[in-house]
Order: sequence, then C-alpha cells, then structure tokens
Amino acid sequence: MDGTLLRGRSSFPYFALLAFEAGGIFRLIFLLLASPLAGLLYYFVSESAGIKVLIFATCAGMKVSDIESVARAVLPKFYSSDLHSESWRVFSSCGKRCVLTANPRIMVEAFLKDFLGADLVLGTEMSTYKGRATGFVLSPGVLVGKNKADALKKAFGEAQPEIGLGDRHTDAPFMALCKDGYIVPPKPDVKAVTTDKLPKPIIFHDGRLVQKPTPLSALLTILWIPIGFILACLRIAAGSLLPMPMVYYAFWALGVRVTIKGTPPPPAKKSIGQSGVLFICSHRTLLDPIFLSTALGRPIPAVTYSVSRLSEIISPIKTVRLSRDRATDASMIKKLLEEGDLAICPEGTTCREPFLLRFSALFAELTDQLVPVALVNRMSMFHGTTARGWKGMDPFYFFMNPSPAYEVTFLNRLPQELTCTGGKSSHEVANYIQRVIAATLSYECTSFTRRDKYRALAGNDGTVVEKTKLQANKVMGC
Repeated sequence: MDGTLLRGRSSFPYFALLAFEAGGIFRLIFLLLASPLAGLLYYFVSESAGIKVLIFATCAGMKVSDIESVARAVLPKFYSSDLHSESWRVFSSCGKRCVLTANPRIMVEAFLKDFLGADLVLGTEMSTYKGRATGFVLSPGVLVGKNKADALKKAFGEAQPEIGLGDRHTDAPFMALCKDGYIVPPKPDVKAVTTDKLPKPIIFHDGRLVQKPTPLSALLTILWIPIGFILACLRIAAGSLLPMPMVYYAFWALGVRVTIKGTPPPPAKKSIGQSGVLFICSHRTLLDPIFLSTALGRPIPAVTYSVSRLSEIISPIKTVRLSRDRATDASMIKKLLEEGDLAICPEGTTCREPFLLRFSALFAELTDQLVPVALVNRMSMFHGTTARGWKGMDPFYFFMNPSPAYEVTFLNRLPQELTCTGGKSSHEVANYIQRVIAATLSYECTSFTRRDKYRALAGNDGTVVEKTKLQANKVMGC
C-alpha cells in the first residue's frame, strides 16, 4: 500500500495519527522514541521486524474499538490526500480489486473498502485479548515477501490475478503469481489524486491533527503542546474577561487574526420596539458566535444544540440550548429576539470540508430580519472540533494553533420578498440562504445533516442525552 497506492513510502505518519488520536500525547511520544529502532530494523534487518516495532509501540494495550474508530473517522482523510495518481488509474480500472498490505488490516480496511471500492483487503492481523490489542501479530506474521504471496494464493486459489502492483523487491513473490506485474517507481513529484476523482468524497472526518505527522513534525507538535496550551489559556482569558470592543485588539496582540468583510447591521433599538436581527451563520467551530461578536464589537447571544459545561463557563456570550422540541425552541428564539440580536447556526453541527450541511428551516418562520454571515477559519496544527472526543477541549485546541484565523463576512439583509412574510416557505428561505453563503465561500451545498455526520464518525446519531437531575428531597451520602 505505502509506495504503491500511496505516494509516500513510509507508514509512520499513519501509525502516529493512530497513536495520538486513540492513545494521546504520551503514546505518540512512545512511538517517536521507538521509531529509530523500527527504522534500523526495517532497513538493515527485515521489513517485518521494523513493522512489528511500529505496531507494538502504537497499539499495545489499546482498545480495538478505538483503533476501529480512528481507522473509520480519521485516517481516510490522510490516506486519500496521498493517493498515487498513476497507481489509482490502474487500480480503479480493474473489475475486482484486492489490496495486500503489511499494515494492520484493521487500520486500512475501512478506507480501502468504503472510499476506494476494494473488494478484498489482506493485511497483517493483530492479536487481541479482552477487546484490547496486545501489540503482537498473529501467524503467519507481517504480510511481506512470501507471506504476502501465500495470502494471495489462499484468497484466489487456482485463479490467477490479471495485474499486480508493487513498489519494492519484497513484492516480487506475490507479483509472480499475477499475469502481469508492474513496479511503481518512487516519484516524489507525482501528483496526488484530486478529490473530484475519488469515487466517494470525504465530507466528514475527525481527529485533532491538521497535518500528516512526519517524525520531525510529530516532535515539533509534542514540544509545542505545553506552550500552545498556555497560549490558549491566555487567549481564552482575554476573550472571556475583556469587554467585547477590546477583544478584537487583544486577539490581534495574541496572534489571533480576525478579518471582517461586508457591512454589519447596527444593533436593534429596543426603545422603539425594534426586533433583533437573527444572524444566520455557517458553522465551522463552536467559537463561531464568539468571533461574530468580536467582529461586531458587542456580545451576541447564541442558540446551540449542544455545548459542554466547560465551554458554557468560559464563554463570553450567553448561550442557550435548543431542546429539539420545535414549539419550545420557536417560543424561546422569539423571546430572545425581542431582547435583541441573536446568532444561530442552522446546520446544527460543524463541517471541516468546503461543504454546507442542510439548513434547518425553523429560524425562517420566526422573523424576517435575517442577515446571513459566512464564516471560515484557518488552523495550521490542531482542529478545533471533534465528534468522538470531549468537546470541552474544542476551544483550547483551536487557540493552541500558533496563529489561528477567522474570516467573518456579513452579507446583505434578506429582502422582505424573500422571507416568509413575503410569501416564501421556510424551506425556500433556508435553502436560499444556504446557497448564498455557499456561493460566498465557494462551498458546495449538501443535504447531509448532523445525524449523517455522527453516524459516519462516531457510530451514533448525535443525540445528546440530558443527565437526570437529583430530586430536591433526595440525599446522597458516602
């Protein structure tokens, strides 16, 4: 797989991603310390020995369910960005596609089957005990050399595959079993397959790391995390404690860039009975309403589907949770608009890629004072969102980036004839605003929802279960 279907010949970045996303920073440190030994064994003793070290350092003691989760939600984004264009042209033209790889099957199978249309994946099998990986491999061992040829024979029997692709001399045994065999030469300058050429676009993905970690970048990330966390605390404190008109300048001084485009509307005048403006925002992180408030220079309350208790505590603006009951939510939003301006992200969840999810139409029924806001951000080291992890760390990871940036674009207020008051249905209004924001950002509109995202990344429908509160007459003791 590495060096054949993928341009890169090293599997270290993908083991590093698995180590960090499923095991945390200390697992990544352990893998980084073990990687010199893995390299020495790989190049001077045997491929098998080097790969065994990587597998043990990454997976020993790790829950199998965590490995599967990372393989499904995190790795496909990085694998797809490194897909070898020439190998893919050959691979995609075949009717039945089989991949033999020295990598653990559990790491690569989800990507190969779900995104590349592979019919069969044969990889190294790891041993497990009570739902956890032991770090050791099952017989016959790592799938290299003769083991790879034996696996192909077992899978195909007497049938002879038409084409075999490899990239190193140890692939010769299995390529000899194919009618035609081709070596993929190392070409560092070969272009990766563009996203539009993939059979299935990657719209949803998870994980904290933005860049594929090489040994050097992994080391720099480890060294940066304690510095970045202190910097994140300073940035969060500035946003939470300073008056909102000063936050823009404090962010600028602390390396956070906020770009403002368009003309924002003036605040509503409650003295003359003027209703507040409802800002309809694209959703990139849970910090969207805060950067909207920063751009306006005044705090704008926001309605949210779910937010962690920690995020509520440190938030400089008022956040109100939606109940998922249409009548209750409509009544609450109307009441908030009577008090002033309000922000809402009708997608209901974030999306990292240049796509907009389906807009809920409820907001269009409640007011005709609608201002679309196109939000986009830039992160160089860490993602500020998660579907699998603890959302309370989302703002910290965003502000841990060396120089995070937000761009806030205020679009024209919707003319009355394009609102429900003007005779349009709520779905027509919601779809129109989705298209306007997408056109501004050069994004693509989709009909995907929060449920689709969480089913793809976390294996659930994204429903937040409220904790039962202790009754006043109940006493707990220990």
